[in-house]
Amino acid sequence: MKTVRIAAAQTPEYRQDIDAALKCVADVATRAEADGVSLLCFPESFLQGYLTDEQSARRNALHLASPEFDAVLKRMPKTGPMIVIGLIEIDGGRLFNVAVVVERGVLVGRYRKAHLLGGERLFEAGNESPTFQIEGLRFGINICYDTNFPEAAQKVADRGATLLVCCANNMMPRQKAEAFKDLHNAERGKRCRETGLWLVSADITGERDGRIAWGPTAVLNPEGRVVAQLPLGEPGLLAFDLPYSN
Repeated sequence: MKTVRIAAAQTPEYRQDIDAALKCVADVATRAEADGVSLLCFPESFLQGYLTDEQSARRNALHLASPEFDAVLKRMPKTGPMIVIGLIEIDGGRLFNVAVVVERGVLVGRYRKAHLLGGERLFEAGNESPTFQIEGLRFGINICYDTNFPEAAQKVADRGATLLVCCANNMMPRQKAEAFKDLHNAERGKRCRETGLWLVSADITGERDGRIAWGPTAVLNPEGRVVAQLPLGEPGLLAFDLPYSN
């Protein structure tokens, strides 16, 4: 049995401020590298913010083959962990809620959110479930609401993965956030038990406009039990030594 150190960032929310988000990535990645982390994940739509009005989303969206995205890659760390980070993508005029995988400033691949909420009608759904490897550990990605659907996690398990990375953004009206803050891990735990996957989630925290984000940023084992979690409502970096065999 081998282990690989994974980590998830619970961060403030950055909206329409890619520069500030990239500075946060650099800071967190430096800390993660010093702690021996090999895989680091950030929240959903982290780079531009979770923008659900089409005008703002289009203004901030990035084509992954554009000079603007190349400039983003140039600012990503050139050493340290592989990074999974949420962003808004535009491709052929279509918008997608995406998580990209970047290794030392090079784009490895992407996952497009497959299951969209009613407020995400501006996005198109993805239909692929790629997997990636780091140090022999194979992982796939779900984005937030995806984890409510057993088939989304099962597709990752069917491709031989050990770990499901969940990029999330649970900024909600306060009453709803209070009702849901202890339910996210319960639902994700079901996916672990169904598939035998480990799961790591990264979420935002903070308050704005009557909304609040608690997290959770956590690691769940294949039995669906939370084995590591950051305190709700506090920014931080969660590191965990994940056992696996290959």
